[in-house]
Amino acid sequence: MKSMKSRPGKPAKNDFSARSRILTAAEELFAELGFDAASMRQIALKARVPVALVSYHFKDKLGLYRAVFEARSPNYIEQRKAGLTLAQMEHDPERRLELIVKALIVPMLKLRSAKSSVHFGTLSAREANDPRAVERGIMQALVDPVALAAIDLLQKTLPGGRADAGWAFQMIIGTMLFIMADTGRLKRLTGGACDPEDADATLRHIVPMLLDGVRGTLTIGSSRR
Repeated sequence: MKSMKSRPGKPAKNDFSARSRILTAAEELFAELGFDAASMRQIALKARVPVALVSYHFKDKLGLYRAVFEARSPNYIEQRKAGLTLAQMEHDPERRLELIVKALIVPMLKLRSAKSSVHFGTLSAREANDPRAVERGIMQALVDPVALAAIDLLQKTLPGGRADAGWAFQMIIGTMLFIMADTGRLKRLTGGACDPEDADATLRHIVPMLLDGVRGTLTIGSSRR
């Protein structure tokens, strides 16, 4: 009796399982240690696969790192695009500003609160603040097009110019990234009153604060011009 063999070019079912384990292990270790400190060997050990299999699927560490982002990014990026499209349809500037803020932060906060992707929030915060991120080009390729669309819409919505829109964007994203990177410190400091993993409660608190912050900054700025 002839042995059953997989067709050439088609990975066996357990290859898909191994690839998934590698991505999961890589996401956790890159989030914990950063791109430079995490090694292919550590990732292979955590995924329970040979190092050669990691290289087979992803070629090198940068290829694996990029694959982690490519696996997660489409979901929250599409949600951001949909939120910004909705904001663009809103004629009232006050309401439009609120929709822009929510479009930028809701997808990532929901991602952080999901058990299956808790490490990706930390990883995204790491990459956004890593001086060497430009060399890897991941943010430019995957995230920057939506970021530019958000800044354009902020510029159309706010009374100031491009600089005000850019700083408003930075305030919103900076707040989100800080929350994404939180490892329990805020919850500990507040005795459980603030829990970044509770996305709905977090949004109820920070959205009004961000809106007041953006409006207040622009009011102060306009009075100094």
